[in-house]
Amino acid sequence: MENKAWEQLVQSLIRQRILKSPHVIRALRKVSREQFLPERVKSYANVDSPFPIGFGQTISAPHC
Repeated sequence: MENKAWEQLVQSLIRQRILKSPHVIRALRKVSREQFLPERVKSYANVDSPFPIGFGQTISAPHC
């Protein structure tokens, strides 16, 4: 993945020891969160916050 802001978030979560599993870290680097977000919130994909995805559901914050 070539998203600098996303990589910075991943690195921050590693430094904070929130992300520990190499498998989870690899998955976060491989799969873009943006592809799971509705158009109206795609620009916030690199923010460590949950977002509504419709039908009363949310996508979790990356730190969860």
